[in-house]
Amino acid sequence: SLFDSPAEWYGKARQSVQRFTVSQFGKCCSRPGGETQLPRYVVHSYNFYLFPSTFGAMDPEFTLSASSIRFLSHYGFDYNKFLKDGIPYMNELQEKSLRQYLSAGSWKVHSVLDRDSMKKAIDEVTCWIGGAEEEETMILRDLSGFQRFEVQLVLRQALQNVWTQPLGDNEVMVKKVSPQHRRLLENSPRDSCRKELILASARGFTNLFQALVKAKKPLVGHNMLMDLLHLHDKFYKPLPESYEEFKRNIHSLFPVIIDTKTVTKSVWKNHPFPRVSNLLEVYEVLCSSDLNPTDTKCPVIVLSSGCSRYAEKSSPHEAGYDAFLCGSGQLRRNKASLSFVFLLSVTAENDPSFPEYLGALVKCQNQVHFTGGGVSSLNFSGADVPCRRPPLLVVRVRGCRGLSEWHIYHELKTLCHFHVKRLSENQFILQSNKFKHTRLALRDYKDHPHLQISLYRHWRHSPNISCLLQ
Repeated sequence: SLFDSPAEWYGKARQSVQRFTVSQFGKCCSRPGGETQLPRYVVHSYNFYLFPSTFGAMDPEFTLSASSIRFLSHYGFDYNKFLKDGIPYMNELQEKSLRQYLSAGSWKVHSVLDRDSMKKAIDEVTCWIGGAEEEETMILRDLSGFQRFEVQLVLRQALQNVWTQPLGDNEVMVKKVSPQHRRLLENSPRDSCRKELILASARGFTNLFQALVKAKKPLVGHNMLMDLLHLHDKFYKPLPESYEEFKRNIHSLFPVIIDTKTVTKSVWKNHPFPRVSNLLEVYEVLCSSDLNPTDTKCPVIVLSSGCSRYAEKSSPHEAGYDAFLCGSGQLRRNKASLSFVFLLSVTAENDPSFPEYLGALVKCQNQVHFTGGGVSSLNFSGADVPCRRPPLLVVRVRGCRGLSEWHIYHELKTLCHFHVKRLSENQFILQSNKFKHTRLALRDYKDHPHLQISLYRHWRHSPNISCLLQ
């Protein structure tokens, strides 16, 4: 809502993020590609399907949005890969809980599917072990994911004369051993069920997230505010209640953030750049042959041999492809410098080099695009700029009863865009993010027979003050 301050918006978004999961993560990185006349970069783009860890007592719940499912299906999202092969992940709080659970030493399987697998495996081992000789082995098959760990932990806990070892991706070897041999194996550094190995496996994709944090590379995204909330909540820590604490945490994790939406919108103010904001549209404009054709100093972008699919076919709204657009869109051929030229103060005689264009991005650093609240971006390296909103308007309804916020909104939407909030039975407050819309409403509804629009004055229109004066 336009009525919300950034902190109020964060409070609402925090509740939404806690209800949903992350289904895909896209990562695109580049490296210098050798000495050429122009800067040359080799781009590596990756697309990861994710699914929350379901291990031991962990059984996360999340919400599905029907419209989002249809949207992703339209763009070819592979739900089987998401559900069956999604990489697990967890945040620090979940890892701490799992660590305590492993240390307790009393292992229980909570998943119904895993319990069935456990029962089948225990029955097989129980039938086999009675007639087996020491050092004799058997193989348990068709164990997927964390079932390989769970089977081993359950069998070791239940039977003191067996040892287990994983084989391949879905098999576990069970060996009959003496109690003395068992104690020696338990203290071996080659034990596949050591707590740290289990935790590393359960962390899954979080291991990569931690590597990204450790690398301290610039993080580039497009309209990335919700992405940052999910990164914090799913891979770092549950989102804090404090908006300022959230910003501090993100800045500590990623000291340099560049939102290409912020860069693109800033270009509009100072450069004849088409008014597009959709990520794919921005990329297509930057690749357009009729945009700044005389610039010869921008880099050459080459997709690595293992990531060539995105060069041959567009995959909009696939996380890896969107990451590719963000990562290479600002560098693509000789058009990307247009995104930076508005930031650079140079004399007419200067002919800036490509690195100078990149250095100019510092003015957009850590400014993440935001809609509403009277600010256009949020500052993750300091205080947000003061809110600058158009004045509130008040609508007084005359001669019509039973009107709702919906009726007021639809009455005004053909003229301008407002958010509407009820003030009293026959009064509504309007908030716009554009001053010209406020002026239009005051002008065009000056003599309206049913809707009287005027500037909101707290001392005059607040129900609490009216009640006090009465």
